[in-house]
Amino acid sequence: MDPDGSARLIVAMTGASGVYAARLLLAKSPWPTMLIASPWAREIYQQEVGPFEEMVQAAGEVYEPHDMAAPPSSGSVATVGMAIVPCSSNTLGQIASGLADNLITRAAHCHLKERRPLILGLRETPLTAIDLDNAVRVAGAGAVVMPMSPPFYMAKGRTPREITLHDLLDAYADRVLALLGRPMPITWEDVR
Repeated sequence: MDPDGSARLIVAMTGASGVYAARLLLAKSPWPTMLIASPWAREIYQQEVGPFEEMVQAAGEVYEPHDMAAPPSSGSVATVGMAIVPCSSNTLGQIASGLADNLITRAAHCHLKERRPLILGLRETPLTAIDLDNAVRVAGAGAVVMPMSPPFYMAKGRTPREITLHDLLDAYADRVLALLGRPMPITWEDVR
């Protein structure tokens, strides 16, 4: 997928809870990273985690969502894939409708048209029939809809009181990276 090693991973964040998972993706990615965060995602990061500057420092490159001339807006820019984590229902609906009016949705559109991995960490519950229709639509176009539901089996041997939010989102980030080609550090075989 990346013969000369120049491809990067795009990590995008939209306005939904669970932004810590994006921080873990940046930290664990074996590929150089590009970050795009919506204004509401930045606000939620500050509410849930801390100063957004931490994300800026963790990312290789950072682009503003209104910068439609940035490299992620072109399908000619090599990537290993794109993960929108968290992905709001609004962003899901925009992608499903083919709207590409900001850098996040434009980059997602490029990944679909270039047949590159696009992972949408949907963070909404409960889902409406509209959300489900949109999820079916983007999956039919080639995206992977991966709700932010951590692999709970990775907690085997520990009680619920011993498991942290970090542990759960860390395992989720590993699953996202595995979809892009990085082997899982621990699998079901290791814990069964």
